Amino acid sequence: MTVAIVTDSTADLPPELAASHAITVVPLTLNFDGQSLLDGVDIRPDEFYRRLPGVTTHPTTSQPSPGRFAEAYSALLADHDSVISLHISEKLSGTYASAQQAADMTDPRRVRVVDSQLVSMSLGLITLTASAMASKGADVEAIESKVLNMRPHVQTYFSVATLEFLRRGGRIGRAGALLGSVLQVKPVLCIRDGQVTPLERVRTFERALNRIVELTREVDRGHGVCVIVGHADAEADAERIGRDLEPVAETLMIQPLGPVVGAHAGPGVVGVGCYPAELFPLGIKRASSAQTRA
Repeated sequence: MTVAIVTDSTADLPPELAASHAITVVPLTLNFDGQSLLDGVDIRPDEFYRRLPGVTTHPTTSQPSPGRFAEAYSALLADHDSVISLHISEKLSGTYASAQQAADMTDPRRVRVVDSQLVSMSLGLITLTASAMASKGADVEAIESKVLNMRPHVQTYFSVATLEFLRRGGRIGRAGALLGSVLQVKPVLCIRDGQVTPLERVRTFERALNRIVELTREVDRGHGVCVIVGHADAEADAERIGRDLEPVAETLMIQPLGPVVGAHAGPGVVGVGCYPAELFPLGIKRASSAQTRA
């Protein structure tokens, strides 16, 4: 049986990486500076972060239409037995609901839609896992079961330069409790139950980066960690985290966050998606985000 893998652009997989792993990426839309742009297609991360300081209106985003998903599913079902479609947490976006509608419109017996309860680097990791399984001939039931079993063990740790972008975009979740704090602190955030959740508060951004490294190292069960380091126009900080994690990384990628995720997280964000490599070693080393640029 052949299984096609689909995700959305909030997985922040560079196009060449997605293509090399036979992953179909359905883009969200970025409403930016008076234009509606397909995430990662009409606008790439370097252009987005370059233009962001000059805009007067906060960028907004919208999920793909069911029709766009249905078009992708129909094309893939023409030469695959089934499709598994992995998406950003439904608590952060309407993308999962749109994909589910499309599955019902297309062939619900052959299209499985999964709420990853994750986003960005972590969604990218489980999508790469699904792709690796599909390439080895696993059926859709086995892939779906593996993803669902892995999901609680995939961690997302990050820090933001400001909570304002999360607040404006309505994605602040439980981290809203940190707004208005009189203390000059930097938050260490995570994704829990599919939403942004505060983990710790530290005094400096440097300390926040240190804690992200420490927390990621704690995920190691003795066989290394699969890690994607993501950043929003903060490559030097991401590279530093990558260097610190290299000794324990079975898989290590460093890449920019795409425009849609960047619109909600804001510039300066740095974070990791990770899981214990014993769950599913990927064996990918992509040492520098410079390799993922257009």
